Amino acid sequence: MIWRVGLAIVLVWVLGFIWFAGWLPGPAPMERTDAVIVPTGYAGRIERGLEVVQTDSADTLLVTGVDPEVKPGEFAAQFKVPEDVMECCVTLGFAATDTRGNAQETREWVEAHGIKSLRLVTSDWHMRRAATELRRQLPGDVKLIKDAVRSEPSLWLLLIEYHKWLVSRTVGPLFS
Repeated sequence: MIWRVGLAIVLVWVLGFIWFAGWLPGPAPMERTDAVIVPTGYAGRIERGLEVVQTDSADTLLVTGVDPEVKPGEFAAQFKVPEDVMECCVTLGFAATDTRGNAQETREWVEAHGIKSLRLVTSDWHMRRAATELRRQLPGDVKLIKDAVRSEPSLWLLLIEYHKWLVSRTVGPLFS
């Protein structure tokens, strides 16, 4: 009897991983939102967030989890952000150090700015966990659009992220 339960757990885990790795979220169509949030990390995220703001699909951008050593001018130079866009539309958030911290920093920023619709831009492999953590933090009336940046994650990265997502979905609510 115990071996059947164990086998069932392994089967559910394997099928879950196949789903997780085989059907990664994709980019979202351009739809107007009040703001766009980009957790720092892998390539393409910040560029996509800036594209959203510069095509007038969002008024403002929060880049959360920025290293405290980064200066706004350095950020602007690295990502070729015009000075007027930096001044009007880009906020660098330095408080977060992980995905849960990104969600907390975002919640505070959303509440301070009266944001009612938000586009989350992150890597395809990170989207499910980032959205889970963010949805847990955001007020219920804030619309969330998930805009995943395509990547080519390794099997190892997918395995690690799958386990982090499982913990976020199951144990995470206990620590919120």
